[in-house]
Amino acid sequence: MPETQTAETVDISTAIDTHKKLFVLDTNILLHEPLAFLSFKEHDVVVPMTVLEELDYIKDSKKDVARDARVSIRAMENLLHDASPEDMTEGVSMLGLGSGEAAPTGKLSIFADLSMQESQQVFTSNENDNRIINAALNLQNEYPNREVVLVTKDINMRLKAKGAGMSLVQDYFTDQLISDIKYLSKGYVTIEGALWDRVSNVESFTEGRDTVHRLSKDLVPDPYINEFIVDEAGQFAGLIEAIDEHHIEVLDLGVDRLMSRRAWGISPKNIGQAMALQTLLDPHIDLCILTGPAGSGKTLLALAAALEMVIEQNMYDKIIVTRSTPEIAESIGFLPGTEEEKMTPWLAAITDSLEVLHKHDENTKSSLNYIMEKANIQFKSVNFMRGRSLQNAIVLLDESQNLTASQLKTIITRCGEGTKLICAGNLSQIDSNYLNPLTSGLTYLVEKFKLFSGSATLMLDGVVRSRLAEFAEKEL
Repeated sequence: MPETQTAETVDISTAIDTHKKLFVLDTNILLHEPLAFLSFKEHDVVVPMTVLEELDYIKDSKKDVARDARVSIRAMENLLHDASPEDMTEGVSMLGLGSGEAAPTGKLSIFADLSMQESQQVFTSNENDNRIINAALNLQNEYPNREVVLVTKDINMRLKAKGAGMSLVQDYFTDQLISDIKYLSKGYVTIEGALWDRVSNVESFTEGRDTVHRLSKDLVPDPYINEFIVDEAGQFAGLIEAIDEHHIEVLDLGVDRLMSRRAWGISPKNIGQAMALQTLLDPHIDLCILTGPAGSGKTLLALAAALEMVIEQNMYDKIIVTRSTPEIAESIGFLPGTEEEKMTPWLAAITDSLEVLHKHDENTKSSLNYIMEKANIQFKSVNFMRGRSLQNAIVLLDESQNLTASQLKTIITRCGEGTKLICAGNLSQIDSNYLNPLTSGLTYLVEKFKLFSGSATLMLDGVVRSRLAEFAEKEL
């Protein structure tokens, strides 16, 4: 939370540096990233009064973004609470609210768009989006020598603004760590041909029953800890355990050994699933991120590994299954039954996977009830996870592609000592109106945590559900 600053004001219309842009923020930007107004470096930021009204309404609601609204309001209040009404309009310096090259040095001001005359408005209807666009257009006309930019994650609002005459409209790019989804870390690198045909110098040593190879760092572009190495020939599979200036140390996993791993009766069907299972069953990995298309086995593998570690290996006390339920955030309290029963329709993928794991049992229903009790499986909504501290548990977060980075941070910070978090998601099935594969919290998580030694990422690229599902994934 930014510390209180002394109000240093400057009229945005008489700013010395006309190259400094003027960014007008939509409400969804501050819900996506509560401190987004601090992300525009030397440029000035304007928040229309309508945005504050929307944040005020959302902060007291039961929506899953209510906390984000409160955080944003408190942050702006800390900066502006000593400012006079004139200061609020003219702009208050954000200097000192950060460090490094990205630290803000511009001004934050509040635009009283609610008091605009009809002659100043392009849209006459009283919708909130129209008010915000009117405010941006008014600023564009008032300061023709400055670049005034409307920033919104609402695609339709961007179209409306451009159609109404707004010259500069854009999405919020500051939190995008990659420029194209094809650059997203897969968690493994594939070596052309056979690995040992490309290695001229290697130093190998044993650690107990394991063999570790010391290879040239040039073999893998931008290596990181817990990244897998496989070759096209299917002869080698390894895991990067250490990196220095010129070398990487690779644990030799062995393709046959990797493919023979089992969890709760499940064996991998391809090398991608084998690497995922290796990661899921590794007690040293606190965060496991699984991405990939529908039918690639993310949920089934995660649940099988969780049951294996809770029941067979007795490493954890319980399994907590959760996912975002924005469409029922306000109405879930009115649904009949316990929280687990209310969540059942939104966690059908989990119950389906449980049925698959026990379909050969004599009485599948009795087996499911026994396993649910034995593994202490609990169904929880992300919307009600805040304030909890999860100890010695496996947390399976399904459909995580629909969460923002801020929401994922809230969940991860709930994880206490001895807890393993498994995030599974398909970036091609984002349901949120304001997220895309580049801005999804899942993408942010993959890139931010790839250098953390306690996490691992695996992108599963083979659809194993059925030949029908595989064809649909490729052709539709």
